[in-house]
Amino acid sequence: MNINFTQLTDRLTSPDTGIEPALWLPLLHLLAQGEPVAIGDLAAVTGRTVPEIRAALAAVPDTEYDGDGRIIGQGLTLRPTPHRLELAGEQLYTWCALDTLIFPALLGTTARIESACHATGVPVRLSVGTSGVTDVEPATAVVSLVNPEDMGSVRSAFCNQVHFFASDEAAQPWLDAHPGGSVFPVAEAHRIGTAMAGSLVDEILPAQPAAPEKGAHGCAC
Repeated sequence: MNINFTQLTDRLTSPDTGIEPALWLPLLHLLAQGEPVAIGDLAAVTGRTVPEIRAALAAVPDTEYDGDGRIIGQGLTLRPTPHRLELAGEQLYTWCALDTLIFPALLGTTARIESACHATGVPVRLSVGTSGVTDVEPATAVVSLVNPEDMGSVRSAFCNQVHFFASDEAAQPWLDAHPGGSVFPVAEAHRIGTAMAGSLVDEILPAQPAAPEKGAHGCAC
């Protein structure tokens, strides 16, 4: 085990990532509705101005937009990736394996996850809810983690190395190529990720305004 989790959590929650928890959590709730998020709608939900939202989003260079300038991804994404999750009937995607394990609890819902072993392509399937993970197939599946130095691009530095593998054996070539990395059983990765997410949002959760219902809109600017 090569990962220092306190250090990793500090890096993932540091200002270096550009992510603001008070903005990120409402954005996750809006993206979970399965539609692109207008800048004005995010401004309305968070009580900020449109220029403030644009400036905050610009600090996260990995944020994804559609052709109309609406947000379609920041961790949770509408753009297909290898990591698929179904939330309340919506087919969504995430930037990495760990995201699939964290987001259902943050959103207060359950999800069915499907990805693929990064080495063999074998399907990895599981369910995730507020109480943990269940129905992991194959039962030997693991998740890779790294602890990068530079978090200026969280997707490039961290997410792009966080995969599902069907087993420890399948992950061994990746471990050989990433001597600072580690792999963990899915349930353990879920506990790790949930603790990391808790560190990120604990201080702002009580003050979060509710996201609008699907179909409701704030400012259209």
